[in-house]
Amino acid sequence: MSDSSDEALMQRYGQGDADAFTVLYERYRGPLYRYFLRQLGDPVQANDLYQGCWEKVIGARQRFREKTPFRAWLFRIAHNHLVDFFRAHRKPQTLPDALEDEQGKAPEAQLEDEQRQARFRQALLALPEEQRDALLLQLEAGLSLEHIAQVTGVGRETVKSRLRYGTRKLKQELAP
Repeated sequence: MSDSSDEALMQRYGQGDADAFTVLYERYRGPLYRYFLRQLGDPVQANDLYQGCWEKVIGARQRFREKTPFRAWLFRIAHNHLVDFFRAHRKPQTLPDALEDEQGKAPEAQLEDEQRQARFRQALLALPEEQRDALLLQLEAGLSLEHIAQVTGVGRETVKSRLRYGTRKLKQELAP
C-alpha cells in the first residue's frame, strides 16, 4: 500500500480504508507540521493547527476527487486553516529557535548555526505574509507554482512574482 499514489490512498480512505489514511498521515506529518511551525513559531499552536487540519481532512474525505493532487488539496486545507487562525488571532508571531536538530555539533558550530537560523527567521518574518506563505509552500510542502496558485487562490504569475520578490528580499537581508 505504501507504493500507492496519494490520490489513490485518499480515495480508499474516503471509502472507509483506515490503513490508507495511516499511510497518508505518515507521508505528510513532517511537512505539514513544519509548515504550521514555521508560520507560527509556537509548537503548541502549530500542533493545534496541525491536528485541526487533519480533522478537516477526515471530515472532507468523501468529497476528495482523485483527479485533484492530494498534496495541493491538503495544503489548501492547511492554508485556509492558517488564514482562519490569523484572522482570529491578529498578533505578531515568531519562529522557533531551533529549526533543526543540534545534537552532536561542536558548540562553535551550534552557535554559528543558531545565529544563521536567527538571521533567516528574522528575514523570513520580515517578508510580507503572501511572499512568506508562497516560499514556505514551495520549500516545506514542495508544491509547484500551479499548486501554490490553487492553494492561495491567486494566478500562477502572481505566485511567481511573490516567490521572486520574497527570494530577492531574503537574499538582500542575508547577504554578508
